[in-house]
Amino acid sequence: MFLVTGATGFVGRSLVQMLRERNLPFAATSRKPGGDHIAVGNIDGSTDWRSALAGADTVLHLAAHNQNVIDGTTAEGETMRVVNVDGTARLAEQSAAAGVKRFVFVSTIKVNGERSQTGKPFTAQSLPAPETDYGRSKLEAENRIREIGRATGMEIVIIRPPLVYGKGARGSFNALVKLVKSGAPLPFGALDNRRSVIHVDNLADLIVTAALKPSAAGHVLMASDGAALSTADLIRKIAAASGRRAMLFPVPPSFLRAAGAVTGKRDVVGRLVYSLEADCSETKRILGWTPPLSTDDGLRRSV
Repeated sequence: MFLVTGATGFVGRSLVQMLRERNLPFAATSRKPGGDHIAVGNIDGSTDWRSALAGADTVLHLAAHNQNVIDGTTAEGETMRVVNVDGTARLAEQSAAAGVKRFVFVSTIKVNGERSQTGKPFTAQSLPAPETDYGRSKLEAENRIREIGRATGMEIVIIRPPLVYGKGARGSFNALVKLVKSGAPLPFGALDNRRSVIHVDNLADLIVTAALKPSAAGHVLMASDGAALSTADLIRKIAAASGRRAMLFPVPPSFLRAAGAVTGKRDVVGRLVYSLEADCSETKRILGWTPPLSTDDGLRRSV
């Protein structure tokens, strides 16, 4: 049986629906009582997961404190550490004690950094270089659960997704869709960067595959829909999926970066201008996995 944490979140809802559709047995947790979820309260180093773990042999750990540079709800670094590091380690320790065989941890590409070099996408072997509290907390959590896995024999699988999009997504993707649908001319026509994305259903499918495939044990799995897109191409695809025409005009990336610095939107502009690419070829080889949805199909479901 699977135990899913963070079941009420954006990815968690898609994952739970997929498990139901595939008739895979699971229990699900959330911080607050609701529906048939097991309420565990606040997640930190003292959370008691034992009742939720009863009967589970695989844990799918999605619950986390995230960041949202669009609406300014980025949590304080210490809050992220308490939830993402201490809470994850506590769950892993109690999972191992309960006899869980495999622990699948949804991390983030931000463990590798905020940008990749042109033509050099991040791989599982890339040196971690997180630049944000969120990325640092996820890397520390990865290291903690690896230690627990080595000490107990519990199999650890780590998934590092890039931007996750889909119907109801918040943050960067939602903001970009709103911009495109507004019909306003956008100054991104000169951008030739490369950014990986993954549809929420593709990520859910990858999580289930990583939970079931024996070959996943011990691996870091980079995730994406496949080919990375420039910001300009992503805007064109969003427009096409929305039945609109993309309104793009070219502005040099250096001008956009300068504007971001002056307006206090450096992080937001960086997500549009810089590359952040994941190479998931090793994930496909290890698991025999192919994303069920192309980016075009995913966007049609999302806008």
